[in-house]
Amino acid sequence: MNAEKNKINCAVIGARGYTGVELVKILLRHSRVELRALTTRSKETVPVRKLVPTLPEGVKLEVRPYDFESLKKNADVAFVCLAHTEAAETVKQLRKAKKIVIDLSADFRLRDEKAYPEWYGHRHPCPELLKDAVYGLSEIYREKIKKADLIANPGCYPTGAALGLWPLLKADLIDSDTLVIDAKSGVSGAGKKLNEATQFCEVNENFYAYKVNRHQHTPEIEQTLSDAAGKPLRVTFIPHLLPVTRGILTTLYAKLKSGVKDAKVRSAFEKAYDKEAFVRVMPEGEFPQLHAVRHTNYCDIGFSVDARTGRIVVVTAIDNLLKGASGQAVQNMNIRLGFPEDEGLKTW
Repeated sequence: MNAEKNKINCAVIGARGYTGVELVKILLRHSRVELRALTTRSKETVPVRKLVPTLPEGVKLEVRPYDFESLKKNADVAFVCLAHTEAAETVKQLRKAKKIVIDLSADFRLRDEKAYPEWYGHRHPCPELLKDAVYGLSEIYREKIKKADLIANPGCYPTGAALGLWPLLKADLIDSDTLVIDAKSGVSGAGKKLNEATQFCEVNENFYAYKVNRHQHTPEIEQTLSDAAGKPLRVTFIPHLLPVTRGILTTLYAKLKSGVKDAKVRSAFEKAYDKEAFVRVMPEGEFPQLHAVRHTNYCDIGFSVDARTGRIVVVTAIDNLLKGASGQAVQNMNIRLGFPEDEGLKTW
């Protein structure tokens, strides 16, 4: 803790990626944070203003090669923005040093160690830490996040899907065996690494499904929704790639329980989210759009009950880089440290 300024000292590990850059922008406007370290796995030092040219000229921060001893000395909270499998050892090192860690990779999201080889193709490198990790879906696991020193920040697809279905499962309004999740993401969700599938000529004027029935976020979604339902469940999850930079629009389908009407559904959403700063349930007949949530930490939710078929359709929209990653990570830090939950995240 920076006692002189009554601020918390923060580090961003992997600061050159999309989520790292978003964290830099948020943390620099956070009134309770001193941004003390920005690191990269490369050997090159980069002025942060090269990554975020809109920053004031007075910002002299640099992204430097990773140096654990410097982090150990200068940071109280570390945001880890590394790819899955790369993050785990760094997280282990930071936890040994008693740092609060918010991990934006997938390495600590699943409670079941056996799920990692099936969905990520490798054994978990630090299974001993799984019991300490708290899944950081802010609105759902807030009380656990308050006490956690290792927070596993959710994936972007699971955030939009879980927030849309949680109230309905919790109130037992839908048949949990009928869940279909149809999600469309902007290209930034794939990260900065070179990939033929995300090159301009492949994405521009194109739209397609990928990893059909085998996307690695599937068990993460099922884990959260099983908590809501109070029993194990399975979902059909199909992701698609949109020819846009950022944002996720998710359409959720389920069979309603007998006798469930609009009023009961709206009551469930209002009970779940009326007091939430970053979830907006839309009026009847209105549905989310990406342009309304881009560059914000909001999740917008709209729904329609189809009396003819007995089904419900729920639509959610988030910015995959903010509510789906860096914004929620800061929201989790605020919860953990007792700061106002919207500190650093207010947008107009």
